[in-house]
Amino acid sequence: MENLNTVEIKSFVPSRDFEISKRFYRFIGFEMASEFEGVAYFKSGSCSFLLQDFYEPVHSNNFMMHLLVEDAQHWYEHILELKIVEEFGVRVTELVEQPWGMLEFCFTDPSGVLWRVAENK
Repeated sequence: MENLNTVEIKSFVPSRDFEISKRFYRFIGFEMASEFEGVAYFKSGSCSFLLQDFYEPVHSNNFMMHLLVEDAQHWYEHILELKIVEEFGVRVTELVEQPWGMLEFCFTDPSGVLWRVAENK
């Protein structure tokens, strides 16, 4: 694959209620850089994703994102301080050291999308 200069890859994340999901992602610290015709572009540092105004329960409840961070403990404390469970009715797991060498916790978004937030140990 010579001369195929790949620049970026982004997922299209589903949302059951587009307005609530946009509020959720801004609330946890992502910047909404643009929005056009049911797709919102979110970013944080060099990471980004596209939130779409689309919801299929089976798809959303099996959709997973992996966010690799420098400090999972700091992210975990940030998420807990925001009280997203109370604010949005989502889930947050404990921070655990995984046998595959990552410190990790998970949370769900308002549509059931699972986010795995981890750092390499």
